Amino acid sequence: MSLFITIEGPEGSGKSTIVNEIKEVLSEKYPVITTREPGGIKISEDIRNIILDDANAMDYRTEALLFAASRRQHLVEKVLPALNEGMIVICDRFIDSSLAYQGHARGIGMDDIRTINEFAIEGKYPDLTLYLRVEPEVGLSRIRENAREINRLDKETIEFHQHVVEGYDQLLSMYPERIKLVDAAQSVEKVLADCLEIIYECLK
Repeated sequence: MSLFITIEGPEGSGKSTIVNEIKEVLSEKYPVITTREPGGIKISEDIRNIILDDANAMDYRTEALLFAASRRQHLVEKVLPALNEGMIVICDRFIDSSLAYQGHARGIGMDDIRTINEFAIEGKYPDLTLYLRVEPEVGLSRIRENAREINRLDKETIEFHQHVVEGYDQLLSMYPERIKLVDAAQSVEKVLADCLEIIYECLK
């Protein structure tokens, strides 16, 4: 049974950790691959480096188009082939990140961002999206404490990160059948348990 699962959330929500933890558990019973956006394949990783490089100041629409281009190639080269082989694909970020970050937080508008991304994905939305919600102050403090590499988006204002969460909250209300809320302020163990409970319900 193929299943396309995306993990979404603001900076410091613990997405990467949870993606790996979910894979470890599900791999005991199912064929699973994990990937990330932007990235996952060479072209998309190259685009990721351009987007996140602190030296690259860029127009907001340029940023949005780069994300969409990366997404398109990643989808056709990695995600769709795996799904066609009957695998579970767990992706760290997908279209909802663009809607929340560029659409809402950047102020471009979700409708415009949705349009360019629907061109990129041709209607291939995730089967399930887990939204790891955490307040910006908590997420950013985690990044500092964990000594993770700070990228261009991490350095945005606290107001920007608050708008990101607002954007995700809007998406949660817009797509309640697909997007499921998980409290990412909890322990990793509890977040993982909540995520797995939702995924197993989807796998029934």
